[in-house]
Amino acid sequence: MARGLRANAAEICAANAKDMERGRAGGLSKALLDRLHLDEQRLDALAAGVEEVADLPDPVGEISEMKRRPNGLLVGRMRIPLGVICMIYEARPGVAADASALCLKAGNAVILRGGSDAAESNKAIGRVLAEAVRSAGLPGEAVTVIEDTRRESMKELLSFEEDIDLVIPRGGEGLIRFVAENSRVPVLKHYKGVCHLYVDRDADAEMAVRLALNGKVQRPGVCNAVETILVHEEFAKDLLPKLCKALGAAGVEIRGCERTRTLFPAAKAAEESDWPAEYLELIVAMRVVTDMNEAIDHIRRYGSDHTEAIVTNDYAHAMEFLRRVGSSTVLVNASTRFADGNQLGLGAEIGISTTRLHAFGPMGLEGLTSQKFIVFGDGQERT
Repeated sequence: MARGLRANAAEICAANAKDMERGRAGGLSKALLDRLHLDEQRLDALAAGVEEVADLPDPVGEISEMKRRPNGLLVGRMRIPLGVICMIYEARPGVAADASALCLKAGNAVILRGGSDAAESNKAIGRVLAEAVRSAGLPGEAVTVIEDTRRESMKELLSFEEDIDLVIPRGGEGLIRFVAENSRVPVLKHYKGVCHLYVDRDADAEMAVRLALNGKVQRPGVCNAVETILVHEEFAKDLLPKLCKALGAAGVEIRGCERTRTLFPAAKAAEESDWPAEYLELIVAMRVVTDMNEAIDHIRRYGSDHTEAIVTNDYAHAMEFLRRVGSSTVLVNASTRFADGNQLGLGAEIGISTTRLHAFGPMGLEGLTSQKFIVFGDGQERT
């Protein structure tokens, strides 16, 4: 599959150029255009991710937790494939490569249903992946691309509860809610990424500025970008003006609470709707908090269980933040942009789950398997 992506890069990029042209004409946002765009560098990165998956240990058949019961039975768990995975995604053609590699490595078949924004890219990538699967001796249908992008056909697909084992939607909140509300198949989802960076009272100021810039500016249109920055009031007077100036110089619009605007008058007044907002662009909400308790209360009220980070030199505060914040990824003195399967050592990522059942956080190979009980006996009967 990786070789096919590289060998057919020109064909895939030409197909993607048609999608990009149509997207610009149709008024797609900068964030969606960024996700839609493919070039040889991005394709090479996709191929490298597929190769990383190929090199990962095969999880299927792994036996763990073997324990001897009082009656002599030896009981354990064996990891097994989920079955047929349906990926539904919008302007993210790279999902096809990541999802196919991960699903096949974990012993699953995959149905790829991309959106109309990436129709040409999806067809081109799908052809390459299916051919690679056939060349390896597997049925080409193990990777199936659904070319019909109508909502009606998606609803029909979501009714196949006896044929599809799991649906994973990747896209905007509207798409994910549509899938969750219309599916008769189990859905693994996250609605949005409202990620927070909390700067504690004794944080390293230079580090705080760097992590805020990396989290917000490096790639603002992704789900692990920082959307809200919370600053401890004892540190705000010294740090906040420097932080706001650095963000402003990078083109970031700041929407701040009243205390933020007192320290940095150029900030726009934040409204209630800004705190739960996933901007996916160069906008950030900023709030001064009295202490870590207020910061955690804010995260619990407005967050989306995606990713939160704390900047602190206080070990006890760091450990308390890790314990009390219930999001799927929690970081200490590191950028929220690391909430990514590849960055966390999973190889390519199939998605991020903010539901706690089955999988929570970035999902790699293990998240695409389940476990069954296996039992070894020597003639035991239940009494």
